[in-house]
Amino acid sequence: MDPTELAAQVIAGNRRALARAITLVESARPDHREQAIVLMDAIKSAGRVAMRVGLSGTPGVGKSTFIESFGMMLIREGYKVAVLAVDPSSSRSGGSILGDKTRMELLSRERHAFIRPSPSQSELGGVARRTREAVSLCEAAGYDIILIETVGVGQSETVVSEMSDLFLLLLAPAGGDELQGVKRGIMEIADMILVNKADGDLKAAAKRTCADYAGALRLIRKRPYDPEGFPKATTVSALEEDGLEQAWTDMQALISWRRDHGHFDSRRAEQAKYWFAQEIRHGLMSQLAREPLKSMIDDLAGQVASGEITPSHAARDVLEALRHG
Repeated sequence: MDPTELAAQVIAGNRRALARAITLVESARPDHREQAIVLMDAIKSAGRVAMRVGLSGTPGVGKSTFIESFGMMLIREGYKVAVLAVDPSSSRSGGSILGDKTRMELLSRERHAFIRPSPSQSELGGVARRTREAVSLCEAAGYDIILIETVGVGQSETVVSEMSDLFLLLLAPAGGDELQGVKRGIMEIADMILVNKADGDLKAAAKRTCADYAGALRLIRKRPYDPEGFPKATTVSALEEDGLEQAWTDMQALISWRRDHGHFDSRRAEQAKYWFAQEIRHGLMSQLAREPLKSMIDDLAGQVASGEITPSHAARDVLEALRHG
């Protein structure tokens, strides 16, 4: 399909067209990349702005259960919800191996919900390289809230904050030494920490864990784009759907404050610059993987390994060759 026509169908809310568009932007084929650029330029005419919510958490914390319960609540309130669930990739096929969509049975049957699992492939940061473009496509298709579920907590997980307006960190109660359980880096980018599974025998432990994190957040340096009281920690139970409405109220309050004080638009502008730089880096790396530079790099790598030349010398030669085309 012509990418301009595909864009028109996405903007019209055609779910099949949206799925095809995401498949197109995820493709690494050079001809598909050219079509994807035309597609992404065309959807800008929709002029729609959704709330982009990044979500991360340790494995087993209940991310899929939370997303289903939270998504169903939002749909009942009249919102359209898109879920981009980034799965770890199979080292053999490159495809998703967890199948998050199969674990959101109720949400996947909702006509006002769209769920798309994507393999993370070799990308760091817990998100697929083209997740950012998939987010823009869902926004253009008329979804009000886009939930971006990442692979799991890791040192490079923070990249999800570069494509979301709000970043949630989901944690489990009684996980041992809670304050050492998550890297400081991801704590510093979290807008809200949600302690899940605050029900049954774990309810008291969840409250203690929440208090621990609330105390830890007060020790982190205040960010200019946070109102008083944020970032904050709270308890939720995805299983019993308890605390979800309060969490949603808090999210809306935070986004409203950022809009009113100009932080929402400025943050999106900074994110666009970040992804521009990332595209350039990826483009340069792909050039280095093609001949004749690939053979040159292989030869120089051998010379570096044998001690004939230094790494700095070899890198200078490669960059000179790249500069002169």
